[in-house]
Amino acid sequence: MTSDAGCPTMDKADILSWLRETDKTRLKELWRVADQTRRKQVGDAVHLRGLIEISNNCVRECGYCGLRAGHKTLRRYRMSADEILECAHKAVAFGYGTVVMQAGEDYGITGPWLADVVRRIKAETPLAVTLSMGERPEADLVAWRKAGADRYLLRFETSDEELYRLIHPALPGRPSDRIALLRSLRTLGYEVGSGVMIGIPGQTYDSLAADIDLFRTLDLDMIGVGPYISHPATPLGSREWKREVPAGQQVPNTELMVYKVVALARLVCPEANIPSTTALATINKATGRELGLMRGANVVMPNLTPVEYRALYEIYPAKACIFEDALTCHGCLKARIVSLGREVGVGPGGRHGSKTGTSLDPNAKM
Repeated sequence: MTSDAGCPTMDKADILSWLRETDKTRLKELWRVADQTRRKQVGDAVHLRGLIEISNNCVRECGYCGLRAGHKTLRRYRMSADEILECAHKAVAFGYGTVVMQAGEDYGITGPWLADVVRRIKAETPLAVTLSMGERPEADLVAWRKAGADRYLLRFETSDEELYRLIHPALPGRPSDRIALLRSLRTLGYEVGSGVMIGIPGQTYDSLAADIDLFRTLDLDMIGVGPYISHPATPLGSREWKREVPAGQQVPNTELMVYKVVALARLVCPEANIPSTTALATINKATGRELGLMRGANVVMPNLTPVEYRALYEIYPAKACIFEDALTCHGCLKARIVSLGREVGVGPGGRHGSKTGTSLDPNAKM
């Protein structure tokens, strides 16, 4: 195996074989080909997306998330427009090309209010704007796109319909279909991002392979994956919650499994933007981000959220970098990128390249 060029596309069986691979020599080849594909398709630039966690309010009762409405002891916050704009101007000062505004599904953030914030950012800065606001009505999504939002992130979390219903209950009268919503976002003109958690209790290898295959079917522009990290204030974090799966079928929420999914995501969607995530840095604070960048990722997300809010955006506990101010976070990530011999990206850093898939034969001889 020497090149990704001209190879037939991996099928789900190939993906499944790589997810179960344990041989270190063969995995080293997976890392090599993923990194080679990353270099060929999107180059050596690592783009920094400034993250602004604008609200930790949420109406949902997702079984895995510490922001869930049922977490009654969590102190809630919602940033003001001026606070958000201050963060956006910091992004410009640090040389970032994009800000990512993220929140729980918070209807205290109205469609018109956020549209105005987006318009202000686009008028006052050269930044691309990415939104991650959950399953909002189409009228909001249309208004935000018209205001200038460039991208939308909405993880489908798992393609296993039964597991999805268990961990992500629908709102009354509002069935949840994130796959359909992702397709709708595409028709509205957004660059579309999605992803999954790895190692959700009840997640099987077969369903995770289907998730990765779905990345390709959806032709995602951005792919974010990370380990399931248990939160004690959630149903999945309690010892009582359990979904039985056959012996040997439960996907582990390990660092190694995350790297496998990052690499395979790069191979099935070679021109996508793929972050080395904060969750990965949480389970390996020393080198998690670097190893993700060496195995297919090309984006990191320094946190611009004011320090007084960061610890309250508690999707999972002990999140990396919650006490670092924005300047410290910026300097740290820039140094880590340079240490790899990579360069810091400039500009908005949208999707690159062609739409051809990449193959890695799990049975290839070295």
